[in-house]
Amino acid sequence: MLYTKKVIDHFKNPHNFGKMKNPDGVGRVGNIVCGDVMQLYIKVGKNKKKKEVIKKIKFETFGCVAALATSSIITDLAKGKTLERALNIEKAEIVKALGGLPPIKIHCSILASEALAEAIYDYLSKNNREIPKTLQVKHKRNHQGLEKIEKKWQKK
Repeated sequence: MLYTKKVIDHFKNPHNFGKMKNPDGVGRVGNIVCGDVMQLYIKVGKNKKKKEVIKKIKFETFGCVAALATSSIITDLAKGKTLERALNIEKAEIVKALGGLPPIKIHCSILASEALAEAIYDYLSKNNREIPKTLQVKHKRNHQGLEKIEKKWQKK
């Protein structure tokens, strides 16, 4: 399968690309196999119902076409969402929003959802907030993966 028109568009014209000054949360994840690294930044505010929502979101990604496209689309999917809803954005939703991905590139959609989860984890932990058990498990797994990548790069 070739990349969809939407994937190519997000690759060529990424939404919300760049570093954010003074983010409320930062999520950094990577894949040891392909070398993709994503960093996602969030600013949290309150909506009219006084629920915490992602008011602003940006990303920086080092990786392939699919890595950049999934990073871009997750910012669109998460912006304006409550933290709880944003945590529930999964790979299938990301892939569907892009009109599909080649099977070998599905891992990029997982990385994008993990980067968002890490940014929310960072925000909650910085603010001494309760962290849902499922997010604690994701964080531990993501942290171990990132450590492997950093060790790999130190050896070179």
